[in-house]
Amino acid sequence: MDRQIDYRHLESLIALLTVARLGRYTAAANVLGVNHSTISRRIDALQKAMGGHLLTRTPNGWELTDLGRRAMASAETIEQAVEAIGAEKDSGALAGHVRVAAPDAFSAHLAAPALAKLQVKHPQLVFEIVSETTRARQTRTGMDLEIVIGEPHVRKAASMKLMDYELRLYATAEYLESHGTPRSIEDLAGHSLNYYIDTALTVDKLDDATSALPPMRRSISSTSIAVQYAATMNHAGIGLLPTFLSRHYPNMIPVLHEEFTFHSEYWLVGRDEALRSRAVQETVRALNDAAAAGDWFIPPFPVPTASGS
Repeated sequence: MDRQIDYRHLESLIALLTVARLGRYTAAANVLGVNHSTISRRIDALQKAMGGHLLTRTPNGWELTDLGRRAMASAETIEQAVEAIGAEKDSGALAGHVRVAAPDAFSAHLAAPALAKLQVKHPQLVFEIVSETTRARQTRTGMDLEIVIGEPHVRKAASMKLMDYELRLYATAEYLESHGTPRSIEDLAGHSLNYYIDTALTVDKLDDATSALPPMRRSISSTSIAVQYAATMNHAGIGLLPTFLSRHYPNMIPVLHEEFTFHSEYWLVGRDEALRSRAVQETVRALNDAAAAGDWFIPPFPVPTASGS
């Protein structure tokens, strides 16, 4: 019986550890491969065993109480012991489940290849990458790490700048032949723009990018950078696009680059509970190293011919 109780409390401590890092029971259940009610039952059992509440609900998700922080320390000790056993057996291999939210371009071209290399090195690591372009949330998101555009201002979280980048205007030769080449910023008023959907854009930094441009008719707007590229490469308008991708496509012709550029940055945000995990620490290191090296993956993209074939 004692062994059963001890084992159940070990599971409960790991459940507490995961909820504390992600802020949500549902996110913790997904990571641990159980259902929401199992997480709730394990937390309740641990609270009864310790004689008090370990978590409290806040607008930012579930947060640890003082008693919960004491239990968290024990849970982290167990986690470290398990990792140490695995390291002895598997030459320092890491295991764990890391959830990352990042903008579309960053997810596909930097996060995925960087984390793929890390996963090859440590096959027991599991990554979930959620592609989204939002500001850093004050509320807990169920993510270990968030990559955001522009400097974040978030309470109870650490942040670091990963890299700078620029947005500039591009079009195809076909579009410019049909609609004329703008010679000044004012000339853009007669052209169409491929960019984010105004009503869906929650990132102030990206909203500011068009403030120096005259009003332009929106041609094809999308929350996805890949769609914005496809629209521009198929002559639907002028695209306001990241230079780190555009320079790899020869049919992307710079438009007014001497007159207009917009500077932006990618920042990484992580909460203390998540950043104490070795798996999360190695994820941060991999993303930072890839960003510092400019290690972007550029897949082949079919360049449309003038006939559209």
